[in-house]
Amino acid sequence: MHFPAAFSVDVEQDCPPYLDTCRGMETGMPRLLDLLGELELKATFFTTGEMARRFPRVIERLVAEGHELGCHGDQHRDFTTLDQAAAEAELGAALATLRAFGPVESFRAPYLRFPVTFLPLLVCHGLRLDSSLARYKSGANHRAGPVPAGLVRVPASMTSSVLRLPRWIRAPWLARLRPPVVLFVHPWEAVDFRRSSLRWDCRFRTGVPALACWRSALLDLRAAGADFAPLRQFLSFRG
Repeated sequence: MHFPAAFSVDVEQDCPPYLDTCRGMETGMPRLLDLLGELELKATFFTTGEMARRFPRVIERLVAEGHELGCHGDQHRDFTTLDQAAAEAELGAALATLRAFGPVESFRAPYLRFPVTFLPLLVCHGLRLDSSLARYKSGANHRAGPVPAGLVRVPASMTSSVLRLPRWIRAPWLARLRPPVVLFVHPWEAVDFRRSSLRWDCRFRTGVPALACWRSALLDLRAAGADFAPLRQFLSFRG
């Protein structure tokens, strides 16, 4: 039985707010793009304006290879700490940068936190899909509230670190996800931070082990019937 699925990437500095380096952009992104090319899988890359300005050739490559370019804010600021004017400025700056590379219709807030009072801003900026919700988070007040006309909200299915767990733990977890299945990772996870001072859930099985886990997970889901496509496939989704 086939079911819809999407693989997405939050393109940002290394493990914010703990680091301010960009090894993920320099090393992790090429590795991740190579993996997706090998699997012939098209993903959605939620990208900050800052990373697009600093690494334009990386963004040009992902667009040229047929991936969807999405918005992840401009400076990876937590929208729950911003007022309306600051949120407007953050979106405007990001989209002014990103749309120089191609069309942008999808959005995901940093830390998957976005106040419902800001949802109309997305529509005003021509964004049609929001993936700032998380099924694995309970009781979050950013879930409540009406969705403006013209906007679809598609939640992430699970946190990114689950995909780096050993297969015997990961596979049953993935099998329990209800469609549409929306996975996400970060480029910095493809860099070896295992000996760093990052907290354990951020650094375990990073680097080559992470890439191997992602490859295995995607192949397992495909074998189970997942039809992977960029998140824009869900523009008609109303779940």
